[in-house]
Amino acid sequence: MKRRTLLRGAGALVAGTLARPALVRAASATTLRFVPYADLALLDPIITTNYVTRTHALMVFDTLYSLDAAYRAQPQMVAGHEVTADGLTWRLTLRDGLRFHDGTPVLARDVVASLRRWSQRDAFGGALFATVDALSAPSDAVVEFRLKQPFPLLPDALAKPTSYIPVIMPERLSATPATQAVPEIVGSGPYRYVPDERVPGSLNVYRRFESYRPREGGTASFTAGPRIAHFDRVEWRTIPDGATAAGALRSGEIDWWEQPLVDLVPDLMGQRAVRVELVETAGLIGQIRLNHTLPPFDNPAISHALLSAIDQGEMMEAVAGSDPAIRRGPAGVFTPGGPMASEAGMGVFAGARDLSSAKQALAAAGYKGERVVLLSGTDVPRINAICEVMADLCRKLEMNIDVVATDWGTVNQRILSPKPLDQGGWSMFGIFSGGLDHLSPAYHLVTRGNGRAGVPSWLTDAPLEDLRTAWFAAPDLASQKALAAQIQARALQVGAYIPCGQYFQPTAYRRDLDGMLTGLPLFWNLRRSA
Repeated sequence: MKRRTLLRGAGALVAGTLARPALVRAASATTLRFVPYADLALLDPIITTNYVTRTHALMVFDTLYSLDAAYRAQPQMVAGHEVTADGLTWRLTLRDGLRFHDGTPVLARDVVASLRRWSQRDAFGGALFATVDALSAPSDAVVEFRLKQPFPLLPDALAKPTSYIPVIMPERLSATPATQAVPEIVGSGPYRYVPDERVPGSLNVYRRFESYRPREGGTASFTAGPRIAHFDRVEWRTIPDGATAAGALRSGEIDWWEQPLVDLVPDLMGQRAVRVELVETAGLIGQIRLNHTLPPFDNPAISHALLSAIDQGEMMEAVAGSDPAIRRGPAGVFTPGGPMASEAGMGVFAGARDLSSAKQALAAAGYKGERVVLLSGTDVPRINAICEVMADLCRKLEMNIDVVATDWGTVNQRILSPKPLDQGGWSMFGIFSGGLDHLSPAYHLVTRGNGRAGVPSWLTDAPLEDLRTAWFAAPDLASQKALAAQIQARALQVGAYIPCGQYFQPTAYRRDLDGMLTGLPLFWNLRRSA
């Protein structure tokens, strides 16, 4: 199950040694043509953690705060805030002139409804709202939090730029249950979504929102600062075939390919009209998520036993080749190199893999040949790669594995189903998270033990929830790190999910695009050079 060795040169991305030839103009100054890593099948960022939906949401919606490149929370939709001396009351004042894409003004009651809906799905939001005594809109421009206890990370929670994003919608849409998609996409961000031009599986279209008012002053930094849209129209074109996408980029038919196949990167690096860079600088972390509500993974001992057979090196070689410059492992629960990373519980990944011992561990844990349904998103190469390795491993362990190979959009819809396997349910699926999502317990959605209230995985584990609550109350970084180590050890002990390693995915775009921001794929500040 090993992928062919990565062609020479891709490691230069991480080292930052890319050459930069002269600019070449693309065909249109007013339209940006973008190829996402997968088709945009789900539009509501509150019902899915899918990154293609997150990227869409950052175009269409706005948030109260945003993060700069140093991950510091900065005002975005708010003009500022006041906090009482005891830290129990926060009064947030909205900026003047904010409007939704349907022409209505953004009011404080829209914010209240949006945040209540978001808090039902998001880990950070749930932690914040556990301290909220009352959330109200005393005027059209003021949002007031009254807390039971201080929560200094309130702006950080409301600045969260990854799944689930605390986007602000009209109150009429935020009344939609948090587990049900909103009927239309209306935000207040720099671009508006154009549903009439959508072609499922092929095309999504955005237009610049003429009434958008960027923040005044400062410079764009990650998601913070003025969000200035320079393109009148942005087209998302779904191109599943990598060779076709590469050819379209070389010829100028598209402007930006979000995630080129790693083994095509060396060729793209040699194209004078193409620039290849790292945008998601925290890397991507692979996971196999498990359904803890159905056999066999409703038994934590079986989930943990499977960890002992995982070879993260094999997983990442299948994804990114053998070049160590663009992959890293073993990866624990928290982002390697991040502030919460530790060695706690990592012994399960140490040493050579012993399939015979792993089989014995599975049997001792209680596995009795139950059917396992693995969902593989075949149109996303990195996801397909780890699913192929996982399926091969399960066969070697003599597990009763059934692989459902389908497109990533279908996977995202199916994993929302809580039904049994014979009614369309599932046991496993492969997914990647950005390193930003695994930096800490505040962001990490799969270290939850809150059952059906959590992301598809649905582990119920009170000790994990208690440790997470203690982490938010920790008085300093040292205490946070100690608690994060305990969270990691517990998550691995109960097999919350299967970490598969980390790699760094480049992006590729035409050289006449200027202003590309880093951290996530972002569409403001980006323009075509003269």
